[in-house]
Amino acid sequence: MSLTLTVLPGEYAVAQLPGGRAVPAWATRGDLWCVLGAPDELSVVCPAGQVPGDVRAQLGWRALMLTGPFEFTLTGILASVLNPLRDAGVGIFALSTFNTDYVLVAATDLDRSVAALREAGHTVRE
Repeated sequence: MSLTLTVLPGEYAVAQLPGGRAVPAWATRGDLWCVLGAPDELSVVCPAGQVPGDVRAQLGWRALMLTGPFEFTLTGILASVLNPLRDAGVGIFALSTFNTDYVLVAATDLDRSVAALREAGHTVRE
């Protein structure tokens, strides 16, 4: 399966807050953000520059958007992207929306990620 992905501009962060906490305003700004609440934590993905210095976070992620939308009945969409990245030794953080998927890779792994995806037959727009 050949897909088209777009490298989004800017760097992102994956932050962790205590469970049960209200969603902070800084977490919901920008073109791409995600907040997921679980009993023991609140995870936030947002532009790196928005995360306060006193929040536990891993900075330096780049986002690749899969061009969708994809029907829920389709299988293997995310695997067709994740498997080449796995084979290239690239760690990921994946997000899904109703229409599409996003894959975050470390900024230091972006060039290697793009090369691996292109080698697997995908189109990557930078």
